[in-house]
Amino acid sequence: MTGFISQFRTSLRLFGRNRMGLLYSYLFPLLFLVAFAFLYRDQAPLMARMGELLTIAILGGACFGFPTTLVNERERGVWRRFRLAPASLRSLVGGTIAARYASLLVAGLLQVVLAVVLAVVILRARNIAAADWWALLPLPAHPLGLLLAFTCVCFAFLGLGLVMATLADTVPAVQALGQCIFLPMLVIGGVAVRLDTLPEWALHLSAFFPGRYAVAAIQACYTGSGVTAQLFNIGALLLIGTSGCVAGAMMFRWDARQRFMEQGRRHWIMAAIAGWAAVGLAAEATGHVRMIEDDRPALAISTPDPGAGRPSAGGPGAGLAAALGQSAPAEVSADPMAPVESTDAVPNAATAASVSAPVQETRTWRDLQLADWWNWDYDSLPPDDGVISPIADPSVPLEPSIAEWVEFVRVRLPLWEPSKEADPVQRVRNILMVAAATDVAQLPIEAALPDVVLAFLRQDIGNDFDLARLLAWIVLHPGEGNLDAADELYRIGVDITRPPPGEVRRRTVYYAMKFLLRI
Repeated sequence: MTGFISQFRTSLRLFGRNRMGLLYSYLFPLLFLVAFAFLYRDQAPLMARMGELLTIAILGGACFGFPTTLVNERERGVWRRFRLAPASLRSLVGGTIAARYASLLVAGLLQVVLAVVLAVVILRARNIAAADWWALLPLPAHPLGLLLAFTCVCFAFLGLGLVMATLADTVPAVQALGQCIFLPMLVIGGVAVRLDTLPEWALHLSAFFPGRYAVAAIQACYTGSGVTAQLFNIGALLLIGTSGCVAGAMMFRWDARQRFMEQGRRHWIMAAIAGWAAVGLAAEATGHVRMIEDDRPALAISTPDPGAGRPSAGGPGAGLAAALGQSAPAEVSADPMAPVESTDAVPNAATAASVSAPVQETRTWRDLQLADWWNWDYDSLPPDDGVISPIADPSVPLEPSIAEWVEFVRVRLPLWEPSKEADPVQRVRNILMVAAATDVAQLPIEAALPDVVLAFLRQDIGNDFDLARLLAWIVLHPGEGNLDAADELYRIGVDITRPPPGEVRRRTVYYAMKFLLRI
C-alpha cells in the first residue's frame, strides 16, 4: 500500500509537468464542449449531450494523455528507475492508473461546471425566464449513479490506454495509434454521432466499441432512470477494462530499448481483443445492437389506420388538393418539400373549389357544419411517419431529452401571448404554427409536439365541434391571418429562424386536417 500511495503522488506530480498530457486531458475536451454548446444551442442546452461530452473527456485523457505520458516516461528512463524501487508492478501500475483516474475526475467536473455556465449564457440569450433554468441546466438527475458510471467508463478506457502504451514504442507511434482508435470511436462508435443516424453496418460494428456503452451509461444518469437500468452497459465496460488491464500488465515494458515485436509476451494482446469481441457478440446475441439500454428509445412513429376514427374519403368534396389550391390530390404528395415562395402562393380554398356546402356564401367559422369537411380527401395527407407533418405514436416513449424539451413547450404554451389572441381563428392559427414551424425547421421535437398542440387546443376551445369548425375554417382559408407569432416562438423553447411563410401555411393546413381526424 505504501508503494501504491507513493506512486500515486509521484504520478500526479509528473502529470502536472506534462504539457501534452494536460492538453489532451483538459483543453481538448473543453473545445468539444464549446462546439456542442453552440452547435445544439436550439435544444435544451447540452442536457442531452453530456453523455457524449464526458465520454470524449475520458477518451482524450485515456487514449491520448495517459498512454502518451507512459511512453514518454519510458523513453526518458523514468520507468527503468521505478523498477529499482521496492514496490511491485501491481502497485506501480495501479498507482499510475489511480492518479490518471483522479485527473479524469477533475476533467469531468470541469466539463460539468463549464457546461452549466454555457447553458446559463445560452438561456439568457434566448430570454428564458430564470425560474425555468433549473429544468434545463445540464445537472445529473442521479449524481451518485453518474459517479459510478463515470468510474466504470474511466476503467474501460484506462485499460485501453494501458494496452496502447505497451503496443507503441515511441510517442509519435502512440499518438498515431490513439488517432486510429479515437476517430472511429467518435464517428461509428456512438460517441459524437448518434446511433440512430448510423447505417445498418455501422450499428453492428459499433457494438464492438466501448464508446456506445459509455455514452449510454453516463446519459442515463443525466436524463434517464439511472445506472440501475444500465447493467449490460456497465458489464460491458467492466469486461473491456479488465481485459485491457490484464493484457497491458502482462505486456508491460520498463525500458524503451525493449521493443514490442521483440518480447515474448505479445500474444497477451489477444486478451484485450477477446474482451472487445465478447462484448460485441453479447450485444448481437441479446439484441442490444439496435436498441441499446441507454434510456434513449428511438422516436418511432407508426402510421394510423386511414379508415379509423374518421369519415370515408373520396366523396364529392373538394379535398386536400382544393384546400391547397392544387389541381389534383396526387400533386399534394408529388413534391411536398417544394417551398411556397410567398403568402399569396397559397390561395383561398373557398375560391379554389367547393365542398359539400356552398362555402363561398359562408360568413364566419361558426356557420360551418360537419358536411363541410366530412368528405375531404384525407388519404392525400402526408403519412404520420413521414418527413412532412409527422406525428409520433403516443404509445412509444420519447427520448428523455426530447421529452424534457416537449414538456418545457407544454408548460410555456399557456403563458405565450399569441395563445391568448382574442380572435379564436387567429389564436388557433398561432397555436397550430407551433407544430408547423417546428416541422418546417425539422427540429428533433417535430413529431412529438403535435399531440401537445392538439391537447392544448382542445382545452383552450373547450368544445370539440367548435374546434373542428375552427380547424376547417383555417383549411378553407389558408392565406388569411398573420404569421407574427412565428417571431415569438423562441419564448416557448422553439428558437428558430423565421421559416418561409408559405411553407408554414401549408404545414398548418396539414396539421389542421390531421387534427380533424383525431377529434
